[in-house]
Amino acid sequence: MQDQAIYGAKMMQPGLTAADTEENNLRPQHLEDYIGQEKVKQNLKVYLEAARRRGEAMDHVLLYGPPGLGKTTLAGIIANEMGVQIRITSGPAIEKPGDLAALLTNLQEGDVLFIDEIHRLSRQVEEVLYPALEDYALDIIIGKGPSAQSIRINLPHFTLVGATTRAGQLTGPLRDRFGVLLKLELYSPDELAQIIRRSAGILDQPITPEGAYELAKRSRGTPRVANRFLKRVRDFATVLGDGVIDREVCLMALRRMDVDELGLDELDRSLLRAIIEMYGGGPVGLETLAAALGEEAVTLEDLCEPYLMQMGFLTRTPRGRCVTHLAYQHLGMRPPEDLSPEDSGQQSMF
Repeated sequence: MQDQAIYGAKMMQPGLTAADTEENNLRPQHLEDYIGQEKVKQNLKVYLEAARRRGEAMDHVLLYGPPGLGKTTLAGIIANEMGVQIRITSGPAIEKPGDLAALLTNLQEGDVLFIDEIHRLSRQVEEVLYPALEDYALDIIIGKGPSAQSIRINLPHFTLVGATTRAGQLTGPLRDRFGVLLKLELYSPDELAQIIRRSAGILDQPITPEGAYELAKRSRGTPRVANRFLKRVRDFATVLGDGVIDREVCLMALRRMDVDELGLDELDRSLLRAIIEMYGGGPVGLETLAAALGEEAVTLEDLCEPYLMQMGFLTRTPRGRCVTHLAYQHLGMRPPEDLSPEDSGQQSMF
């Protein structure tokens, strides 16, 4: 019970503290330390400076893009740059309008409320959020039946930062109430190599530029994956190497983790092989493919398909999923002669 109380209090603490997890310690605290997303950074810098000069709260911000690109980190940076506190929660955690009311009434002037996975807010909670975003007020119904009455509670001017991996699932009225919409893109290997070297410095882990770049190439364009690989390769360097992460240690460690030169893991390759060997390269339906692999359809759709499509290995057609010439080449297989040109797929991203 005590642990739960400590955890709950910690989630409501402003900013990030020294007692936070190792992952949080790797998060940059200020915009100048944030690597990549140059367009987002430059625009956000203007919005923050304008709000500071006017002495106002930052307008509401919606951050969207694939998972692991730094949406939570950017929310913390917005709070730090504005010199205010941040309150952190998630869409599924706000079950009732009363939960949202409790969060909003505890905010101070200018505070940042960060809601992760905001597209998963319930409809009832979302309706309460509308006047809070527009008028900084809460309309609460007290009582039931003929004696029910509406009370309006004024709120301090706050900044809502919403993060979502599925911007298309946000309702129109909610999306329109955000004044700033920022889309985060996948990172290049050079940007990821900078992030890896920065994280290695924080972890006091020696790493060579070649080792950092080898990790970056296999990190699927995602800083979260890059930092995870760094921590695991650090283990191999400590136990099986001389403590320094160089290219040879990276190759050995990633081979042990079944990660190939393009960042595909065993599940990715199993998906491609299943389509090729069991269904002649496709098309095949997602549910059929999930049953054949013994995985959940949502796992394949969210975890594997986006990267495979970005790399040009997989295409979606009205009849199902199909692999491309690039997928055959990557797996060392010979593509069938009747594979149509339109199924050849886009070129690799990197």
